[in-house]
Amino acid sequence: MKRNILVTALMLFVFIGTQAQSIDDVLAKHFEATGQDKLTEVQTFFVKAKMSMMGMDMPMTMQMKKPNKFKIDMEVMGQKIEQGFDGESGWMRNPMAGSGITDLKGPELKQAMQQADLQGELYDYKAKGHTAELIGKVNADGKEAYRIKFTTADGAVKDYYIDANSYLISKVKAKVEQMGQTMEVETKILEYKDFDGIKIGSKMEIETPMGTQSMVMEEIKLDEKMDDSIFARPAE
Repeated sequence: MKRNILVTALMLFVFIGTQAQSIDDVLAKHFEATGQDKLTEVQTFFVKAKMSMMGMDMPMTMQMKKPNKFKIDMEVMGQKIEQGFDGESGWMRNPMAGSGITDLKGPELKQAMQQADLQGELYDYKAKGHTAELIGKVNADGKEAYRIKFTTADGAVKDYYIDANSYLISKVKAKVEQMGQTMEVETKILEYKDFDGIKIGSKMEIETPMGTQSMVMEEIKLDEKMDDSIFARPAE
């Protein structure tokens, strides 16, 4: 009996060790494929993009600055929507949902903080308090992919799918908070572009309960000068 227990315990230890090695190996290959070593040196990130949904084109820009600042500007039906995080607090101005500036709180603030991670939440995830579990190889839209169950430090769960050949992320499934409602969102990364050895998703398809959106990155700039005032909460 004792021997069986010891053997079982030993096999469990070996299994856990193997799983840990597997997740580390997959992520190491993913970071190599994306040029993560170069991305860690980037201080600012600027994107000009176009989102299309229900026959409408919505131009947008996104600015990020280390260690944890970001701002998004989007134009929808002639109205400008802004969202920002200055490293401590998040805010939003959405004329379509009412006048004035709203302070982000709860799940929406946590999502803003996650968006501000320029290096990506998978990188150095343990130090950030997140956990990642390799579920195994699955069929993701006709291609083999590694499915990783990712849990953030605040308990939000999402699934990353990393292509088994390229080791680039093919899609992400997550639940997000928007306008006080929780919804499931699936983001497929259809194309990547190489910027000085850094692979960045340049074309995406986003599926939500409200329909499918497409996003095309029209311009990407790295290490552009950005003043901290860009991310600060505007005056009312």
